[in-house]
Amino acid sequence: MFTVTAQDTNKKTRPRVVIIGGGFGGLSLAKKLKNAPVDVLMLDKHNYHTFQPLLYQVAIGSIAADSIGFPIRRIFTRYDNFSFNMAEVQKINPEDNTVTTNIGTVHYDYLVIATGSNTNFFNNKEIEHFAMPMKNIPEALNLRSLILQNLETALVTTDMREKFALMTFVVVGGGPTGVELSGALAEMRHLILGKDYHGLSKYDMRVYLVEGKSVLLAAMSSQASAKAKQFLTDSEVTIYNSAHVESYDGFYLKIDNGKTIKTRNVFWAAGVIGEMPEGIAADSITKGNRIYVDEINRVKGYENIFAIGDVATMIADGYPNGHPGVAPVAIQQGENLGKNLVHLIQGEATDVFKYVDKGSLATIGRNQAVADLGRFHFQGFFAWLLWGLVHLLSLAGFANKGIVFFSWAINYFSKNSDNRLVVRYFNTQTRTTDGKLN
Repeated sequence: MFTVTAQDTNKKTRPRVVIIGGGFGGLSLAKKLKNAPVDVLMLDKHNYHTFQPLLYQVAIGSIAADSIGFPIRRIFTRYDNFSFNMAEVQKINPEDNTVTTNIGTVHYDYLVIATGSNTNFFNNKEIEHFAMPMKNIPEALNLRSLILQNLETALVTTDMREKFALMTFVVVGGGPTGVELSGALAEMRHLILGKDYHGLSKYDMRVYLVEGKSVLLAAMSSQASAKAKQFLTDSEVTIYNSAHVESYDGFYLKIDNGKTIKTRNVFWAAGVIGEMPEGIAADSITKGNRIYVDEINRVKGYENIFAIGDVATMIADGYPNGHPGVAPVAIQQGENLGKNLVHLIQGEATDVFKYVDKGSLATIGRNQAVADLGRFHFQGFFAWLLWGLVHLLSLAGFANKGIVFFSWAINYFSKNSDNRLVVRYFNTQTRTTDGKLN
């Protein structure tokens, strides 16, 4: 436990910038402040950065969990003005410029909230309890354990009704995460199931995708949306558009289109909600539990508190509801805020944030992806190669890049994976891991 006292802060010669969150936005900001006249302290409840776009591949057993996590301290080894503490921030105290954490009270001169988002279950407690989210590495590992445990149980059960439910997989949400996870499950069904699980065949397994909008990948072009749907349909994924889940009790999934599906596997990718500590005034929080910020990401009603990335809502031309919750937005906001913090300290004019949309990519499975790059829209093998290259180069750490590349290469040519391990048991009754297999 530690406390930064008033006496301690008086001895400081440089302002302290405290960043809550080690996601894309937090890392981008800290890197921009490398040579700035500030001391940077990053707080995160994990001591690693997670490359979230590949969480679904951990969940499906295509790559190892460690390959998409990278120690935060390693990233900033050469930064003299940077320090890190693994801590959970419990409350922000704007009145005295401190944050309360589980390891003590921390003082700040400038505070940046970069806590990202969490799964939005839309206040449905039953679905929250029984459906599986996938926003971090532990949740992806839970999902992997559930999939593999249910396949193992399906092999030996004599209850055909239960076997049907164990072998039925429902993904809720037709954005990039839902589409990619559905495609990966379909690929497992066609390439792996009969090969590794003797006694099961692809005809035993069903994959559904439920999306509330009339199209998949609604944020992408109509060409990308249509092609993604075609790819999934060709892979025998059953798609329900303009459909919403009404309830799920762990066995029966009811949809408002009149369908009821018997399933033990519901994976929730239907929405996100901002995640933040207590302490920000209610009138500074907007729809989706996001924080309203101005054109330099300063929180409404505060002079020295800022928010970036998924947790922030900035109303700008072309973005009446705020910018999309994607990594490039967080990265660019972090870079711009880094410049502006130096401007504020030195009494200079600040730069308005302007998002540069470099395009969108989504993969649907083997050799299949869609790409929107400005005016150019293309799909298929080349889009799939581009998706892989972009994600590979975006990973933190040379070792991680190498591990993922060789995992992908082996998986591609062998049409299989060595990462389908149940290393920790997921208890479906308590919805927790109990470590039986550790």
